[in-house]
Amino acid sequence: MSSIAVPGTIAPRRTWLTDLPVLLVAVVWGASYLAAKDITTARTILAVLVLRFAIVLPVLVTAGWRALRALSGAQWRGAGVLGLILSGIFLLETYGVVHTSATNAGLIISLTMIFTPLAEAAVTRRRPSRAFLGAAALSVLGVVLLTQGGGFTEPSLGDLLMLLAALARTVHVLAMSRITAVRDADALSLTTVQLGAAVAVFALLSTGAEATPWETAAGFGAREWAGLLFLSSFCTLFAFFVQMWAVRRTSPSRVSLLLGTEPLWAALAGIALGGERLGALGLAGGALVLVGTAWGRGAAR
Repeated sequence: MSSIAVPGTIAPRRTWLTDLPVLLVAVVWGASYLAAKDITTARTILAVLVLRFAIVLPVLVTAGWRALRALSGAQWRGAGVLGLILSGIFLLETYGVVHTSATNAGLIISLTMIFTPLAEAAVTRRRPSRAFLGAAALSVLGVVLLTQGGGFTEPSLGDLLMLLAALARTVHVLAMSRITAVRDADALSLTTVQLGAAVAVFALLSTGAEATPWETAAGFGAREWAGLLFLSSFCTLFAFFVQMWAVRRTSPSRVSLLLGTEPLWAALAGIALGGERLGALGLAGGALVLVGTAWGRGAAR
C-alpha cells in the first residue's frame, strides 16, 4: 500500500530474479480474495481483520523499532491519518468480498489503476490524454458487464463495496503523495504505524460485536488457520518486504506492471479453486477490465 522512490537498476539478464518475486506477490494478492472469502463470514469480518494484522504487527515493530523511535510527531500524525484511510479500505474490501465473488472483487478493485490518475488529474488540473479517457471508459464498461453474469440486473452489495474500496485506495495513494510529513519517512515505520492504527480501529469496532477475535480464533480449524496465516504472512509481510526489496533494484513502473496482474490471478483463483463461473457477459467484462487497466496504466505513464 505504500510507495517507495529512488529505484536502482539491474542487468537485463538478471531482471527475472527481481520480476519473479514481484509476480509472486501479485499471485498471492490475487488469491487473497478467495482466502478471505473462505475464512470470513458476515459476523466474523471485524474479528478476522483484527487477527490478520495483529499477528504481523509485532514482527514489524520488532524489525523497525529504531526507525519508529526516530519518527517525528508530524510523521506519526500523518501515518495515523493514512492508517485510518487504510482501515476503511480493508473494511470495504472484506465486507465486499463476503458479498460478492472473489473473481468480481479482484477485477473491480483493479479500477484503482484508472481512478488514481483521474483523481490526480482533477487535483492538479491537468487534463488526461484521450487514450487514458478511452481506457477508463473501457474499464467502466467491463465492470458493468462483469457484474451482470445472469443478465442486466442491479450490481450486488459486494460489487458496490468493492467499487468504494477502489475509490478508497485512490484516496490513500493521493493522501500519501500530499501529506508532506510522511514523504521522507522510513517505509517500514510508515507501514507499521498505518497497520497499528488500522488494528486499533478494527479492535474498537469489534468491541461488543457478536463474534470477538478470541472467540473466532478459538473456533478456527486447521483450514481457517491456514487461510489466516496465508493472509498475514504472505499477503502482508512477504508482499511488503518484496516491494521494498524490488523497487530498489528495478523501476517502479516495472514493479507496478507486474503487480497490475493481480486481478488476473484473482479471476483464475476464483474460477479454478473457488468453482466460480462468470458466464459469457462476465468473461467479456473481465477481459475489458484487464485490457482497459493495462491500456490506462500505459497511457498514464
